[in-house]
Amino acid sequence: MLRTQSVRKMPQLRQTRARGIRRLFVLLALNALSLGPSAQAQQPDQDWQTQVRKYSDSRDWDDALRIVDQQIALSPGDTDIRAWRAQVLTWAGRLPEAEHEFNEILKIDKSDPDKWLGLATVYLRLGRTEEALKTANHAVELDPNRADLQATRAEMLRAKSNSSEARLESPRALPLDPISSDTRSGPSSIPGAPKEALRFGFDQDAFSFAPANRDQWVTLVSKWTPRWTTSVAGSFYQRGGLNAGNFVGSITRSQPHWGAITIGGATGHDNGVIPETEAFFELDHGFKISEDRPIRGIEVIYGQHWYWYTTARILTTNETAIVYLPRDWTWSIRLTEARSHFSATGVDWKPSGLTRLSVPLAHWSQRELTGNVFFAVGTEDFAQVDQIGSFASQTYGGGLRFRFTARQDVTAYGAFQQRTQDRAQTSFGLSYGIRF
Repeated sequence: MLRTQSVRKMPQLRQTRARGIRRLFVLLALNALSLGPSAQAQQPDQDWQTQVRKYSDSRDWDDALRIVDQQIALSPGDTDIRAWRAQVLTWAGRLPEAEHEFNEILKIDKSDPDKWLGLATVYLRLGRTEEALKTANHAVELDPNRADLQATRAEMLRAKSNSSEARLESPRALPLDPISSDTRSGPSSIPGAPKEALRFGFDQDAFSFAPANRDQWVTLVSKWTPRWTTSVAGSFYQRGGLNAGNFVGSITRSQPHWGAITIGGATGHDNGVIPETEAFFELDHGFKISEDRPIRGIEVIYGQHWYWYTTARILTTNETAIVYLPRDWTWSIRLTEARSHFSATGVDWKPSGLTRLSVPLAHWSQRELTGNVFFAVGTEDFAQVDQIGSFASQTYGGGLRFRFTARQDVTAYGAFQQRTQDRAQTSFGLSYGIRF
């Protein structure tokens, strides 16, 4: 009897177990369906950003934007994904679209300093340096302890310096030359900005007492990382019927808080009219003062340069102060002391000085015209290398820089120098630069 009852209950137990197993599978399936989208979403989150960077590195902007737009369609309220879209537009040079995208994002989320910094980058590349610095300042205020924000703002300040103070003379110009200026400034390290800057041009010095000198030069500045920059340049000279040429190389290390240091040297075929070899170093440090006072900041530069000629050794020390004023005006003062030692003479020190005022003249979208005027005075024995003799001089001049695209510009300068012994020199030059 018991066996019969047990046998009768077995089908019921099997049915109960079957129903339990079916319920277990249903629960597992439902759980998989509920967890599936999140699990699948995690993997693309790790992959789509890599793909966007890959396409951006190869400048395939359409595919990069296609991937970002797919992610936006999946999460339309995610401002971080929209920030990726704005960044790709910035890299692609579609700056008005990038500006609009960042502004729309900041209407929703105003607490993220990276988004403010992205908008500042767009302003900078559009040439709106005042807006760029104000926006970058706001990013720093949101998180003042982030060193990368401070460093990027410093790069923007340097970029502002490069656009405001038209550094118009050739990179081959000697520091003793009262119209010379630092032209080694490289492209910004801001994400998406060009990393290379190529410039070439010519200079001519016409004398009232000697044949003209002519130079042709080319320079390439490469921003390898936010910290390291290199510069290489080649120059060809025609001096008094003789030809000469040299190669100049330098490397710059930039560090937040303490500034930048540059070291370099030069060598080439001197033919008795240019140095056989050169060596130099430079220290650069900036001080922020205010955003709304007459003096916004000061940049201080100290450098030494050694020249070894066949018949002379020259050492120059240079001290430069650049004062940043409202509306992108800058005023700079430079002092140079030259120590000359010729084979037939003793050691001699001679000073010279230069002051320059640079102002923006006009601005149309990405086009910008800036200009400067300068005055220099000094005495030197350095000219004995060109068999001219020692002299004192006063120099008057000015220059223009026209940026006709975000990455291309032309510069021109001219100067007149009145020397003792009723001698005069007229100098002028033209150059073209492109960043990529």
